[in-house]
Amino acid sequence: MAVTLICPNLKCRTILQVPDGARGKRVRCAKCGKTFLVPGAAPAKKGTQPAEAGK
Repeated sequence: MAVTLICPNLKCRTILQVPDGARGKRVRCAKCGKTFLVPGAAPAKKGTQPAEAGK
């Protein structure tokens, strides 16, 4: 499923759709060329927990 974004350039504000795989990565607006970060990281798989440090 695609992620819908609005270009952060106040003079552009183009609505963009990027693939889910772009979350947490930088993309470029096709209209104005502004580069920005797609918010959010890819969702973690269920049942996985971070390892505890020091054990």
